[in-house]
Amino acid sequence: MSIIHSRSGNSKVGKNHGPLRMAGVWSEMKPRYAEKHVPLLTNKFHDRPSVFSPENLMREARRQNANPAGKIPEICILDPDGDLVRKLAADKKSAQNQAWACYHTTLYSFEHQNVEYGIVGGAVGAPFAVLVAEELFVSGCKSLISVTSAGQILKKRTPPYFILIDKALRDEGTSYHYLPPAKYAHIKREFRDTHRDLQDSLTIPIEQGSTWTTDAPFREVQEAIDYARGENILAVEMEAAALYAFAEARVKDIICFALVTNQMGTETNDFEKGDGRGTTETLRLIAAVTRRWS
Repeated sequence: MSIIHSRSGNSKVGKNHGPLRMAGVWSEMKPRYAEKHVPLLTNKFHDRPSVFSPENLMREARRQNANPAGKIPEICILDPDGDLVRKLAADKKSAQNQAWACYHTTLYSFEHQNVEYGIVGGAVGAPFAVLVAEELFVSGCKSLISVTSAGQILKKRTPPYFILIDKALRDEGTSYHYLPPAKYAHIKREFRDTHRDLQDSLTIPIEQGSTWTTDAPFREVQEAIDYARGENILAVEMEAAALYAFAEARVKDIICFALVTNQMGTETNDFEKGDGRGTTETLRLIAAVTRRWS
């Protein structure tokens, strides 16, 4: 049984209120619970330093885990699905980097086209991706590339294909701890239009555009998808908005790509990534980005 407040201020008793009814309940209750009271949007103090710092965490992890002194590669990769990490290990082209002192992940080093990279797999979602990014940058990383898989929103072409994410809808929680509330988090200005320099290096297409970053992939309801389409959003993923907010707040070099692989499972034979589960094209993409940065 629940108490539902009407606009007139009177109360009425109801039960068995499903999702559709509750949407109406929220619209009725909203004036009584204004945004200024939402914890996610209050008491953030974006210009103040954090008491808990990645430097201190890594110091203690290094002590407890007896990691040797050293630095990680200056260019690092986030591989949320872990396909590239597994492919490099299977081909015996990577090795665990012992200087990486993170409690939660393993960083592997590998060389590709005479450049050394560090790579972390499995950091899925905004909080985990930014936690790892914070630790990477205090451990020697100078530039970070994220390549995540994504679900198609606007049907521009048949998957798989890449998107250079130039802005991401902030439908997650992490970005609000780094930047004041806003609709989108944006790529660093000098990285815009990078896709034009990359297409010649790839055998699958690359687009540029916006994505929707969500914390709840299994709450991608039709109404939210329709809204995203109305915003001209190309795909949905789970990390970019938070990574771009962190990059802006901490002045870091981060570039995010989405590999559109699926139509949210609404089609049979979905989630196909291409050759080597997308790893062949991902390596080509990373090498092309590195050449542009050098």
